[in-house]
Amino acid sequence: MTPPDLDGLRALDARDPLASKRAEFLIPGGVIYLDGNSLGVLPARVPERMERVVREEWGQDLIRSWNTHGWIDLPARVGARIARLIGADADEVIAADSTSVNLFKVLSAALHVAAKGDPRRRVIVAEEDNFPTDLYIAQGLAALLGEARAELRLVAPHRVADAVGDDTAVLMLTQVDYRTGERHDLPAVTRRAHERGALAVWDLAHSAGAFPVDLNGAGADFAVGCGYKYLNGGPGAPAFLYVARRHHADAPNVLSGWMGHASPFEFTSRYTGASGIGQYATGTPSILSLSALDAALEVFEDVEMRLVREKSLSLTRTFIELTRPLCARHGFRLATPEDDARRGSQVSLAHPHGYEIMQALIAAGVVGDFRAPNLLRFGFTPLYTSHEDVWHAVQTLDTVMREGRWQDARYAERNAVT
Repeated sequence: MTPPDLDGLRALDARDPLASKRAEFLIPGGVIYLDGNSLGVLPARVPERMERVVREEWGQDLIRSWNTHGWIDLPARVGARIARLIGADADEVIAADSTSVNLFKVLSAALHVAAKGDPRRRVIVAEEDNFPTDLYIAQGLAALLGEARAELRLVAPHRVADAVGDDTAVLMLTQVDYRTGERHDLPAVTRRAHERGALAVWDLAHSAGAFPVDLNGAGADFAVGCGYKYLNGGPGAPAFLYVARRHHADAPNVLSGWMGHASPFEFTSRYTGASGIGQYATGTPSILSLSALDAALEVFEDVEMRLVREKSLSLTRTFIELTRPLCARHGFRLATPEDDARRGSQVSLAHPHGYEIMQALIAAGVVGDFRAPNLLRFGFTPLYTSHEDVWHAVQTLDTVMREGRWQDARYAERNAVT
């Protein structure tokens, strides 16, 4: 295949049905930002919304804003916006807490549902290379419940489906691998888990907002995800969780805080969970961060996720083709599947000096990130990334390598966040 040329890529951008969306983000000048898989760019609507929330809703209306400005309903409203992007109904998703806390909630609920159907089912099956916080939460939950009620079983990625057996309660997977960008076939894997009597819990941190997800169409049971990557909700933005409606009545939230109570303002001493998705709230919602996420999600209101996926594949395919000569010339290795169906919205390149190279690349104005031990990650957010961006990013990477910029000693100094 002939590598794409700049004129051809500009022609693609000229025909891009999502091109106008770029103006809805505040992208810093002189920066090509390819790290939306870690932290999304600031949407232009967010500062104005935050100014209003801080100065008017909090500053003037104070506590009255829980009612007059609907603060109390924000978790459900934001959840409903996210629901459309992940193939769920509005009453199956709530925005609250962090991905880690929400995973604890849904894993606990899934274990309860599975054990109720068959007491032998107590094993959580997960990939050994899954995102660490997911594994840590599962480890902590298993330690809390004890071996008789929960066990975490880690397996190699290619053995996940075969590892689901008669004692499996939950198959816990991240749809897109955070290191390589490889994407699981969510419907097929969910179906196999169900055929073997297990429930499926999905982490959509690298899926939601990056491409269409159809949880209900796949028959998924539970899901979690974060608000600060492709959803652009800001650093530490609230996460979300999904519980299929069929589980609402028999999958309790063990983190039974007052906001999940059926009548939180009756202040009774005994907990009675709310019906529906509301029971999966726990503590007081974070109004400032929820408001930022709510405003950020407005950018998706008129977007067809099918078009997002088409552009994502075009961007990542272009990057792969353009970097192919660099792999031969500079010793990179493509770590991401070339098969479109198996790729999320990021591409990772492996190199023994990946950290130093990424720091030099960032200094040159192309922002990606690094994941140990040797991966340079590049995330492609179709709403604000252009094909021309991809071209210039690869040319800059080639320059960094040809000129040996990465060998500067300052780029070997490890930052706290990589």
